[in-house]
Amino acid sequence: MTASAKSKTPTHGRNEPTITPEIVREHGLKPEEYDRVVQFMGREPTMVELGIVSVMWSEHCSYKSSRRWLKTLPTSGKVVIQGPGENAGVIDIGGGLAAVFKMESHNHPSFIEPYQGAATGVGGIMRDVFTMGARPVANLNALRFGDPKHPKTRHLVGGVVAGIGGYGNCMGVPTVAGECNFHAAYSGNILVNAMTVGIASKDRIFYSAAAGVGNQVVYVGAKTGRDGIHGATMASAEFSDDSEAKRPTVQVGDPFTEKLLLEACLELMATDAIVAIQDMGAAGLTCSSVEMADKGGLGVELDLDKVPVRETHMTPYEIMLSESQERMLMVLKPGREDMARKVFQKYELDFAVVGHLTTTGRLILKQGGKVVGDMPVKPLVEQAPLYDRPFVETKAPAVIDTKTLQVPSDILGSLKRLLGSPDLCSKRWIWEQYDHLVRGDTVIRPGGDAAVVRLGDGPKGLAVTSDCTPRYCQAHPKTGGAQAVAEAWRNLTSVGADPLAVTDNLNFGNPEKPAIMGQIVGCIQGMGEACRALDFPVVSGNVSLYNETNGEAILPTPVIGAVGLVPDIARCVTIAPKRAGETLILIGVTQGWIGASVYLREILGREEGAPPPVDLAAEKRNGDFVRTAIRAGRVSACHDLSDGGLLVAAAEMALAANLGLNLDPAQAGLPEFAWWFGEDQARYLVSTSDPGALIKEAAKSGISAKGLGTFTAASALTLQGAQSISLDELRRAHEGWLPAYMSAPVAKG
Repeated sequence: MTASAKSKTPTHGRNEPTITPEIVREHGLKPEEYDRVVQFMGREPTMVELGIVSVMWSEHCSYKSSRRWLKTLPTSGKVVIQGPGENAGVIDIGGGLAAVFKMESHNHPSFIEPYQGAATGVGGIMRDVFTMGARPVANLNALRFGDPKHPKTRHLVGGVVAGIGGYGNCMGVPTVAGECNFHAAYSGNILVNAMTVGIASKDRIFYSAAAGVGNQVVYVGAKTGRDGIHGATMASAEFSDDSEAKRPTVQVGDPFTEKLLLEACLELMATDAIVAIQDMGAAGLTCSSVEMADKGGLGVELDLDKVPVRETHMTPYEIMLSESQERMLMVLKPGREDMARKVFQKYELDFAVVGHLTTTGRLILKQGGKVVGDMPVKPLVEQAPLYDRPFVETKAPAVIDTKTLQVPSDILGSLKRLLGSPDLCSKRWIWEQYDHLVRGDTVIRPGGDAAVVRLGDGPKGLAVTSDCTPRYCQAHPKTGGAQAVAEAWRNLTSVGADPLAVTDNLNFGNPEKPAIMGQIVGCIQGMGEACRALDFPVVSGNVSLYNETNGEAILPTPVIGAVGLVPDIARCVTIAPKRAGETLILIGVTQGWIGASVYLREILGREEGAPPPVDLAAEKRNGDFVRTAIRAGRVSACHDLSDGGLLVAAAEMALAANLGLNLDPAQAGLPEFAWWFGEDQARYLVSTSDPGALIKEAAKSGISAKGLGTFTAASALTLQGAQSISLDELRRAHEGWLPAYMSAPVAKG
């Protein structure tokens, strides 16, 4: 018997509209997609059924434009316990422990309502992690805002930062790392990517596949309201000038309720009661129930009258599509319901048996004793459209000949401008609003290459970071995708960690445009090459497309969140040298690559040129050498070279240690500005008290190592014993821009 033959015709709700092409279009479905729905249903869907399909088949939930390419990424490895496909990725970190982590976007909601959009993004990603049985130990975020001169930018920065801090701080989870950039391409569509890392026992990981016909389906947490309806659909559409009208689709979060939910879930997880558990995130009750049933090969019947609601007369459509926060769906073992109920009642959370598992393979919805929805589960998942969209490969730009550029002669003046620019200035104003020390396990704080949190009472630590250079991805997506992975790998290496695995958050414009699809394909190809070369598998992630406003796309921004293991936190290093007299050494080869650099943009006002090439063999070789030197205690500080190049990184080290620095002349054969500000990859700066031994060891390994100068007790940075600038002047530029920007009076129109 066919699925359509089994289908009952559900009761239509009161005043339910007739489904028209316009209503179908408003739900984000193309005519041919709707025809597919009618075909597998065997009839026209009701409004609630249309809503369910619209969210399940949205770009946000189904990855219909990117799925083909995501499958090319390496997702397995010796430490991988769970790769993509669950709430979060899981890796083995030894000692019977697992790290559980994922990164996810909340871009569109944060643009519409920055505080709640960012706050609920943090809440949602934390639920993804503790749904797997892990206690969150660290939060990170990757933020992209528009032109600082845009009238909305300051409001968005303030709201997003407050939302991230407000939710994370109330949850008692430290926010330890992240990044923040500004560019006019994000003025109409900011990016808010949130990442959470948790720790669990590797033999107590919880999954979402439903099992056990007749087992009860239980709803726990907060009540369901009308907030967040169409959230997943909104996240799969471009913005226009009426984006403010979408404000009702933004969820409202309550971190205090989520804290109770976290503790209740972990307490119940210590028993044998749970068969399966799923966070109610995007698409709420719809996605959680459909995905649990599909993974288990079962059906599910839900009584919507039993769903805890906070508003009267909620329709099936509203109940199923609400994205109200702080909710979970779980399947319990028979006979464990009363015990589980007592746990959640103790935390004053709702606990309701809302349905049961069946053999039908169908999603049955009832309200008022009548069937209001009846759909086959598998087509909702397996027949979601999968597009092989046409794409145009981004041509590599011409390499910039540095000898032809007319540049300022004042190297230190350019350094000061760069350190005080929106992208390179200190982000202390942001991370000091986050509680980065709560729980008392933060070993390396924000402000360096990677943060480190202690694992229990032993010597081990977990290093975490996030990274991406969108201007490289814009110039040449494949190179930019590889560089994002390589820089995250370098960041972990720079504190002495073994890089283990990554999560990604792929932020792009409209994939229906071949040029944008070319960016997506190129970045994923580059990421895949780098992950394979560096043995750095992708275990989880998120795709956020249609990041456009009035047809103008963001820069391609494939953010990489990465996790590494520190065997002994006593051996960690930061970017701050320990004492005067140490020598600064450059590891890696410098060719003075200026294309797509911050120097070119901020000093010369040009955004062009090929980005620096990525030599993955050199990345691996140089990184392994640096990590070994850190573990052996041969270096006291380490900083990877990235935005701004050598001189910016050297100045950041001096400022972090409050030590002066005398630097030797530029490398012969290169223009001064290219030597100091070129952004060649696979490079590190290290500080050591025994430079001869380190350089000799590098030579044995075939690695370029060059002494650059000496840290001093003076309070100035000096070039070639001639040009000099005080640390105080650099610090004022570096630390001053963001606080001054955020506190400046708002211009009146």
